[in-house]
Amino acid sequence: MNVVFMGTPEFAVPTLEKLTQFHHVAAAVTQPDKQKGRGKKLSFPPVKEAALQHGIPVLQPAKARDEQFIEDLEQLAPDVIVVVAYGQILPERILNIPKYGCINVHGSLLPKYRGAGPIQWAVLNGEKETGITTMYMEKGLDTGDMIDKAVISLDQKETSGTLHDKLMELGADLLLETLEKLENGTAVRTKQNDNESSYAPMLSKEMGEIEFTKSAAEIEQWVRGLNPWPSAYTELGGKTLKIWDADVVSYDGGERPGTIIEVTKKQMIVACGQDALALNEIQLSGKKRMSVQAFLAGSRVDKGTVLGE
Repeated sequence: MNVVFMGTPEFAVPTLEKLTQFHHVAAAVTQPDKQKGRGKKLSFPPVKEAALQHGIPVLQPAKARDEQFIEDLEQLAPDVIVVVAYGQILPERILNIPKYGCINVHGSLLPKYRGAGPIQWAVLNGEKETGITTMYMEKGLDTGDMIDKAVISLDQKETSGTLHDKLMELGADLLLETLEKLENGTAVRTKQNDNESSYAPMLSKEMGEIEFTKSAAEIEQWVRGLNPWPSAYTELGGKTLKIWDADVVSYDGGERPGTIIEVTKKQMIVACGQDALALNEIQLSGKKRMSVQAFLAGSRVDKGTVLGE
């Protein structure tokens, strides 16, 4: 098939790589380059880097509705446009260009978790399973008819980062299956049930601040769901303390939530609204990420210290 690929972040790269093995990719469309770091150096989106390695022409319109860009797409005459985390809403004129439509690879089992943060919210909400859905794109946000689904179980210590990496590979494989069905006429359209839908908004830095009045189970889920970004954090001695890994421990001692109730060689245990949280891996502002054991070897933290103050 003659394919135009639209995507931007690392999540989209495995799908592009797989497409190059089995189809002709006429162009890769991605977001414009961004300035990064203190030197304000231009940084290429991961999809652009991958496309250039394969000699695929790259298009980077500031706006997907740009007239010249749409004309360029029409001239490419794609059989299908594959969209994976592109980052812009496509106008109807683009949706109508390809013979087989625009196919989106979405990181959830639709209609659950429509929106920009499906992977993180699956972890934040303690889902036991999630997956990938391929769907026909339409004007609404992730509301189009579904084609295929692939399901994956979440591990007990699943983070958004580990789930992201699993789903981006799963999505690449599922997309190839979907394209095969489109080509041979066996793809089945399934309407989404809007009554079963939920929305997964983009995360913000502010979401990371830990409220120790919540249960330890909720906080532990939050720690995993916000790993690697924006990360769960509190304060210790006036400095930001990121928490990267923690376990729930039974506790009903009635200490004020946020109080460190025990300091062992390997853990700091913090009272919560229900039970307690044993911190395993942390990062104090200005320091490297490290185990609590390594942190305590060079820093003193007393029992009774209250986090978040």
